Amino acid sequence: MFLRTLNLNQFRCFESLRLDLVPGITLFHGNNAQGKTSILEAACVLLRLQSPRTSTLSECTRFSDKAFAVGGHLECNNPVELRFQYRESGRRLLVDGENQKSSGDFLRHSALVVWMANDDLALVRGGGEGRRRYLDFIASQIFPGYRQALKSYDKALRSRNYLLKRDASPKWAEIDAYSRLLHDYGQVLSSSRRVLIERLKPKAAEAQIRISGSAEALALSYESASGEGDDLLSLLRERRDEESRRRQTAAGPHRDDLILELNGMPAAKFASEGQQRTVALALKLGQTNLFLEDRNEAPLMLIDDVFGELDPDRRNALMANWPATSQKLITTTHLDWLDNRFEGAARLKVAGAVVS
Repeated sequence: MFLRTLNLNQFRCFESLRLDLVPGITLFHGNNAQGKTSILEAACVLLRLQSPRTSTLSECTRFSDKAFAVGGHLECNNPVELRFQYRESGRRLLVDGENQKSSGDFLRHSALVVWMANDDLALVRGGGEGRRRYLDFIASQIFPGYRQALKSYDKALRSRNYLLKRDASPKWAEIDAYSRLLHDYGQVLSSSRRVLIERLKPKAAEAQIRISGSAEALALSYESASGEGDDLLSLLRERRDEESRRRQTAAGPHRDDLILELNGMPAAKFASEGQQRTVALALKLGQTNLFLEDRNEAPLMLIDDVFGELDPDRRNALMANWPATSQKLITTTHLDWLDNRFEGAARLKVAGAVVS
């Protein structure tokens, strides 16, 4: 499966762009801030209906415009034409020109995606929000119903936080109606994340060894913020005093974390920068291999400015362990790291939102 064409209209810096893509490797090269990353982002928005760079799709519109569109032909056993039209007042999802009633209907025709970027180091060094986004991005692709449960949970969380802040004295009868929703949707999220991490652990650990070239032991574990047995409803009742003071929801999957340890120690504190960068790569390779196992299908790999920052050993190890059958769209500011493994790659220069 591969993305044969990609069309952008009013997306980021592009007024209009049409690309023909190859099933193997395509290199987008050029200086920074020319539009390379936006091309990869557009592919992700088309195939997964979300951006890896922002949680608000309105930020993807070009300059002061209020709408954008992305489309493309997906080559597979049953080739399809996908199109996503976004505007502040709503959106349209089309498969072969036919409107789709829901995101799920659209995504059933789409492809799996792995996003790799130079700032993935934040998965190790940064706060829990980035790691939750990483888990959510994977889970939404392999667990039916996860994406909808996440959207419903986030909506209930916003409403509950609004009620906590609205009145001088919280009205718990109203607030508890949303507590029940958080509990119900939260159990879907928590149970899915547990299963995901258990399946991801051995694949990420193996990738760590392969990329590092040593017996570094990477361990992943799930830190739940929903209480014993994921009984979020009881935990929220226990923490009413805290919520009255802080005026925000004090527990739930929005506070979960993915714990990363290297050789038994927290990776964020005790691993070197090179080891941390390897952990981030191992997480993404682990995701790739999980998709292969789950769907027997190689995902589309979107690789943003990663190779220029890697030393030759890590670069070689990464390329040796990525799926040969994956389509790979790669951005880079320079090409001096290329070797004969890229002889057949398509090369496109990006300058001033023009691709040549």
